[in-house]
Amino acid sequence: MACRRQSPANMQRLVIVSNRLPVTVEKRKGELMLKRSIGGVATGLGSYHETHESIWVGWAEVPVSRLEAEEKKRIAEQLAAQHSCVPVFLTENDIRGFYHGFSNRTLWPLFHYFTRYAEFDSSMWQAYERVNRKYRDAVLDVARSGDIIWINDYQLMLLPSMLREKLPGATIGFFLHIPWPTFEVFRALPWRRELLKGLLGSDLIGFHTYDYARYFDDAVNHLLGLEEQRGHVMFENRLVRVDAFPMGIDYERYAEGARSAKAEREAKHIERRGGGRKVVLSIDRLDYTKGIPERLRAFGKFLERHPEWHGRVEMVCVAVPSRTRVERYRQLKSEVDQLVGSINGTFGTMDWMPVRYMYRSLPFHTLCAMYAAADVALVTPLRDGMNLIAKEYVAARTNGDGVLVLSEMAGAARELGEAVLVNPYDQDEMIEGLSEALVMPEEEQRQHNEAMQKRLKRYTVQRWAEDYLGRLEQCKLEQLAGMEHNLDAWHREQLVKAYRKAKRRLLLLDYDGTLTPFASRPELAAPSKKLLETLEKLGSDKRNTLVVISGRRRETLDEWLGDLPVDLVAEHGVWIRRRGREWITIEPMTNDWMPNVRPTLEMFVDRTPGSFVEEKDYSLAWHYRRAESALGEARASEFREALAALVSELDLAMMDGNKVIEVKSARVDKGRAAHRWMQWGDLDFRMAIGDDRTDEDVFEVAPDTAWTIKIGQGPTSARYSVRHHDEILELLEGLAGVSAK
Repeated sequence: MACRRQSPANMQRLVIVSNRLPVTVEKRKGELMLKRSIGGVATGLGSYHETHESIWVGWAEVPVSRLEAEEKKRIAEQLAAQHSCVPVFLTENDIRGFYHGFSNRTLWPLFHYFTRYAEFDSSMWQAYERVNRKYRDAVLDVARSGDIIWINDYQLMLLPSMLREKLPGATIGFFLHIPWPTFEVFRALPWRRELLKGLLGSDLIGFHTYDYARYFDDAVNHLLGLEEQRGHVMFENRLVRVDAFPMGIDYERYAEGARSAKAEREAKHIERRGGGRKVVLSIDRLDYTKGIPERLRAFGKFLERHPEWHGRVEMVCVAVPSRTRVERYRQLKSEVDQLVGSINGTFGTMDWMPVRYMYRSLPFHTLCAMYAAADVALVTPLRDGMNLIAKEYVAARTNGDGVLVLSEMAGAARELGEAVLVNPYDQDEMIEGLSEALVMPEEEQRQHNEAMQKRLKRYTVQRWAEDYLGRLEQCKLEQLAGMEHNLDAWHREQLVKAYRKAKRRLLLLDYDGTLTPFASRPELAAPSKKLLETLEKLGSDKRNTLVVISGRRRETLDEWLGDLPVDLVAEHGVWIRRRGREWITIEPMTNDWMPNVRPTLEMFVDRTPGSFVEEKDYSLAWHYRRAESALGEARASEFREALAALVSELDLAMMDGNKVIEVKSARVDKGRAAHRWMQWGDLDFRMAIGDDRTDEDVFEVAPDTAWTIKIGQGPTSARYSVRHHDEILELLEGLAGVSAK
């Protein structure tokens, strides 16, 4: 085992969690044996685990029913001492329902776009939940304060939130090693919301490509109503980052492996056996997502169209056994067997077999030898999260020659653009790609491989892991920074004390997003009975001046709040109504500019389904909360651009709110309205609360001694912040209780 070294500076102990351990436990004839796992996350992260201070929690791959209590204890001790691993023991029922069931009959096909193969069975879902709890308990047994917990892959998507419930302050990351599908595919899953909430227990959710990250954001927006902002999602008052990290490989391991004496001897044997023919290598786990039948059919059609290659090329097709208990995989093996037989039967001769087929896993030196001997690697999955085989082949080409033919549907295609990229569903393109690869000049091969090798050398699996973990640590710091000015229990107590002592108080409260949550349409955000009672108590206190300062129309504020003992400000400061008096404008206003602006707003309504225009006395507001998220943001950017010159010419301003842009006089804002009250000299308690950019104007005119509070994270002029508007309602109810006494 490689010598372990300390993790990067300032990094805590790392707890890696995945479905499988990097070490497999086997029981043969009563004897227990440990051997290194091959493939998947175990291979990708294994080298990082071996050289860093970490422990790994995962399935021991031997059914607990086959183990005596003493054997379980011995396995746990050996794994801990020799490999720094902690085993999770699963029953046969667990394995059947969780692994072979929900993980690989539901999530695997659905996330790879094979929706016709996906099975939606509630008993399998229950097994998935149950086993995720077993992993949770295993992690809780070893986790200690300050640990970084890194959860990997689709089998454990409920685990982040399960751990968050028990360890609310923990640093938890999740990385998905398979594709995340588009919303239209993901929405078919009956337990879609549960999985999203499970993942959002993480601090950082990582994907191989930005496409996958964007699809995840779409799902969160459509199904949970949460908005992504600059790579962040606010969930349950916690900031969660979503980002892309293309996974690398242990580059030197494959380069050195190909140069090893053992691999070189075997590579020469492969070349001699080929008799000087070009070798096309196809090596994959036997899985329907890998496109092996499509690859074989394309090779057969290539031989049919190009008889000049008969006897001059052979395909070495290695299919590594996978999920042999699943019927669909057994059917796939039968199909591959038949295709190989058909191609060899049709084109083979006494001294030439077009396809050399191996149905087995390979030792590492043999794998490296095959990479080194193959003139072309045909890596054409129908859908793949990353595909490390493509990267391994390039790393093993130490002489610089060789051609990679790579599927556009693999995540690796985003990084390996110098490969011959093909659409695996387009047989003609596959044939053309193979033809191009077989005749590519050696100088061109070297140029392409040199560019890819430089990239892979720089971004190794170690660099990938450190990049991810560094970003995870940064996410935690961002969360803590966002809480620096948090209105915590102590500050809240000080606020209440100051309120209780004060003889003359001013309370300036925003409405939407502060006193009530946002609604899909403005008219749906009417105040609750409880809120009205709270405002009644606060406004009735003779020491209080309570002001609700809103962007709402004055008619709406009259209808909802007009009977309360409060001052009202409408349209962001256009209209003011003191308690018991009539509405007045701050200064002479005009709306004769509206006919010039309204057509542009209406055009954006036509171009943005779900958006609408709200007309007020002296302003126009374009709401896009109900529009599709990405489209709404794109149109909002276009909106600002389209109106920039016009509003400047007419002495207007565009004001950004929460999913709304309002066009109004440049001389009016909430800050100017708030100043009317803030300047009173006899006040000994001032408090202003709001949630968006329009409320920053109020915070900016408030004196330093005022209690200014913003709802939500992000830059603000407010002294304090809270996570959610519910915290404000709780605070106001507490202050109302003080007033009532």
